[in-house]
Amino acid sequence: MIKLDKNDLKKGWLSWQFWAMSTLSFEKLEANGFAQSMIPIANKLYKKGSPEYNACLKRHSVFYNTEPQTGSIVNGIIASLEEERANGGNVSDDMFHSIKTGLMGPIAGIGDSMVQGILIPILLSIGMGISASGNPVGVLFYLITYMAIMFCVDYFLYLKGYKLGLSAVDILVGDNSDRLRSAFNILGTMVVGGLGANFVKLSTKIQIVNSASESVFDIQKTLDGFFPGLLGLLAVLISWHLISNKRWSSNKVLLFLVGVATIGVLLGIF
Repeated sequence: MIKLDKNDLKKGWLSWQFWAMSTLSFEKLEANGFAQSMIPIANKLYKKGSPEYNACLKRHSVFYNTEPQTGSIVNGIIASLEEERANGGNVSDDMFHSIKTGLMGPIAGIGDSMVQGILIPILLSIGMGISASGNPVGVLFYLITYMAIMFCVDYFLYLKGYKLGLSAVDILVGDNSDRLRSAFNILGTMVVGGLGANFVKLSTKIQIVNSASESVFDIQKTLDGFFPGLLGLLAVLISWHLISNKRWSSNKVLLFLVGVATIGVLLGIF
């Protein structure tokens, strides 16, 4: 009986970490990266160059796309099934394709909500706070902390996927996964809202002078009196609208905000 050891699994995991996003295309996206990550597994389970070896890499070279960090659990599951197949188990090519196709969507939803919606904004906010006065430690904090957390989480998920095998599918695509994605979406929205309130600062310099009474109506003071941070909130909502509804890229939104800010400063609005 052929058995994958921890060293084999570590090689497969590392290969996925370094090659997952290496050759993206509209036709295959992460397929080549997935096939690359299966080479250490295939080297152990099949004789190199054999029909079984070639078939293994070929069936994992079809279209695949998910959030790569949390998606390592799928690689672990597939490694477990490849081991079962190499030992004579009844695991067809269709089973591999069905599992990958069925899991890549839910995993992407969970991973995007957790990594991009929660972890990255929190770490960036801490890093920006540290570097607000010009201290470069904030940048190093973000890079080192993010890599350390994600490497640990990715490796744990890869091994967990291998250990659970097919039983992981029920956990990831059942009712529990829907509740988990909803919880992460809500938490991510709260995190982004909190960060927006703390880091998006926008105020106006517009003042209306009443020549008759010689009084000055300060618009910003009036806004702060009943809704502090209203202009910052509007900037966040407009950005969200452009990205979510108008399908603008983040770079396009950033250039738009820079343009508006530049014009506003030149005209004395901001």
